[in-house]
Amino acid sequence: MRLNLLVTTLLGLFLAWAIYKIYAGFKTNIAKARKAGYPVLITPIYPLSPLWLTTRHFLLPILTRLLPSRLYASYVFVMTPDWEYHPSPRSHFTRLGSDTFVVASWNGLACYTSDAAVIQQVMSRREAFPKDTRQYGILEIFGSNVVTTEGQVWRMHRKVTSASFNERNAGHTFREAVRQTVGMVGGWFSSGSGSSGSQEGGDVDDMTGTITTLEHDTMRWALNIIGYVGFGLKLLWPHESMPADMDPKLAKYGSLQPPSGYSMTFADSLATVLERILILLLIPSAVLKRIPSRWGSWASKWHEAWEAKVNYTKYMNAFLAEKVQDIRAGVQEREGMNIMGQLVRSKYDPPSSEEKKDGATTTTTTTTTTKKLEDSEIMGNAFIMTLAGHETTANVIHFTIVELAMHPEVQRRVQRDIDAIFGRDSDPETWEYEKSINALLASYIGAVINETLRLIPPVVVTPKRVADTDQWIQDGGQRHQMPAMMPVMPVISAVQRNGRYWPALHDKTPTKQGDAADDLDEWHPDRWYLPSIMSQGQSSTDNGDNDDEKEEGGKQREENYGGYQGLDTSPTLFRPVRGSFIPFSDGARSCLGRRIAMVEMVAAVAVLFQKYSVELAVDASDEEVQRMVAEQRRHVYAKAQEKAKETVQQAQSVLTLKLTMGRHVPVRFVRRGKERFVG
Repeated sequence: MRLNLLVTTLLGLFLAWAIYKIYAGFKTNIAKARKAGYPVLITPIYPLSPLWLTTRHFLLPILTRLLPSRLYASYVFVMTPDWEYHPSPRSHFTRLGSDTFVVASWNGLACYTSDAAVIQQVMSRREAFPKDTRQYGILEIFGSNVVTTEGQVWRMHRKVTSASFNERNAGHTFREAVRQTVGMVGGWFSSGSGSSGSQEGGDVDDMTGTITTLEHDTMRWALNIIGYVGFGLKLLWPHESMPADMDPKLAKYGSLQPPSGYSMTFADSLATVLERILILLLIPSAVLKRIPSRWGSWASKWHEAWEAKVNYTKYMNAFLAEKVQDIRAGVQEREGMNIMGQLVRSKYDPPSSEEKKDGATTTTTTTTTTKKLEDSEIMGNAFIMTLAGHETTANVIHFTIVELAMHPEVQRRVQRDIDAIFGRDSDPETWEYEKSINALLASYIGAVINETLRLIPPVVVTPKRVADTDQWIQDGGQRHQMPAMMPVMPVISAVQRNGRYWPALHDKTPTKQGDAADDLDEWHPDRWYLPSIMSQGQSSTDNGDNDDEKEEGGKQREENYGGYQGLDTSPTLFRPVRGSFIPFSDGARSCLGRRIAMVEMVAAVAVLFQKYSVELAVDASDEEVQRMVAEQRRHVYAKAQEKAKETVQQAQSVLTLKLTMGRHVPVRFVRRGKERFVG
């Protein structure tokens, strides 16, 4: 009896403590949120809670079925996965009557914004609003790196890694992107390669079969380029053979068969690590190793992820050891880009007397203390560069091809510009980077890539946080107090559709409540030829690498963090207001590889559409299409366009924004002049 009484008393005390804790948490956080001066959304569950993020996919449907809608209707959107992308992210800000709002729960605060002025301040004042590295710790799977660090340590990582990102290496990347795109097209047109469908109804030289592997193929394309950019390797497509002049030391990394001592090729191990990255990040290797693959397909995938990690780590350790040996033997690097090699040299290659004089050694501060990367940090940075540059570029190209297939009339514009720059019959292998890159970025090709980045950005939010003390921001002539340590989430997909900063080609009548009255939720590259908008005295966008240290009094403390220093868009196209176009982030922590990424993408589009067009696969056989009149073809293609649009809108964020769960848009490539559906 006494034991029961004791247990009941303890449970009562715990319940009372929990109720008080929740009440006090709500009271404190709501008060802090209201001080910011923005609309406050009160939620019973903190939307950024790790527990909620891992359980919301199955808990949210249960809760919304069990509870009356009046209890959750006002805030449920912010609890929903991928609300930042679909159906229309800016509609939530419109409903709240502000481009910035604060979420307050009993155990946390979070600020979401689609205001360019707020975003520009958050991204440029790096010490007042540092990166929220708490959300990136799991990315240290192979070692700390430029993404997962902050402060002086980040400065050291940034300066070392940025050395590879220059115009000379952009030129090398351009040529490799051309070569890999030619290889990808060759695979599609090869018998049984790249095409999952038959070659019915046409000459195999004029048309591919139905390609259902477009996302996988663009991933392989990006991976092969990353092999060159990151490691100086020439990775091959299945239908290609090893070049005769391949360095014997590098042959094992580019081989299409696993070398002795490995169970996977380097390309397959890296591709599998990237594909199964969430499994590797969330589940300990000791667990993955002990799961028998015979337990089912899921167990086989988990075990394969572990096997890929083991092989990749072994390859990287060997690669590191070989690079160190070459440096100590005085072997010079071959011409080309090689991030891994340059990271190794930053530690093991002693600086020249001229570098010492210029202060070019890697330092964490302006003092005389020199700090170099550890081996694990070299491995960590090489991997994070691969991860960051692989999926992002691949997904943008994937969605660009799909959008071009949905808009045949845009393809014609793209092809006219390609003809003007390169000619229709030139060999892409002879294209010169220096002579063509500015024209490509300023052409309709650049507009197409920019519009895809605007509508379907690689990531939909860029987490920041307020520093350890309260910070102030200026917004619309008012000062707003941002509570210390509060996460600040610039919603990229919302600000890039915000009518305050972006021109609409035409207005439209909403078909239902919540629909936009403009076309900013639609893909229209023509908007990049409209006059630029200047808002609230803001400047047009640039990379902002050197203005992150501007203090509240306006004093500028300049520091060069390396990397590309130019504009993110061509000066001849529409110039977005600073903070309104941030697919590569902004400020000192903007993407180091943004120039490389743009170079890869415009090169790929130019190669693909110089001699080919892309069409959506329609719900009709080739023989049926041949018998159709123009109106019937328009009808069947319109159905394919609507289905493709619905599929793209179902993209989900799994590290990056992409199609998941087997979703795909089937397409076919045809030679120019053989198109069946011309807009």
